[in-house]
Amino acid sequence: VQLQASGGGLVQSGGSLRLSCAASGSISSVNDMGWHRQAPGKQRELVATITNGGSTNYADSVKGRFTISRDNAKTVYLQMNSLKPEDTAVYYCTALIRPGTRGVFRYWGQGTQVTVSS
Repeated sequence: VQLQASGGGLVQSGGSLRLSCAASGSISSVNDMGWHRQAPGKQRELVATITNGGSTNYADSVKGRFTISRDNAKTVYLQMNSLKPEDTAVYYCTALIRPGTRGVFRYWGQGTQVTVSS
């Protein structure tokens, strides 16, 4: 099972980026998917999550600016608008995946860098 994230980059303050993450491999089902981020010298923090029913949850710092969505069971997006320098971080996608018949496990993508210049 792999999570492949893409879409990071360098953007000016106030700009937008869209991250995507696709799960692949031997997968029976994908439950919650989400994004975390880690800025230099800081702990990894939750950004947003979405259930396979479409319910969403956001960190207070991104509410009203970021939107998480899924277009199928295995792909998740993070639309980031009105970006601020403090949004600069490595963004990791994560998912709860049932790879077979023996339980659900959390998987992480490789991380994609988002840099917002002031």
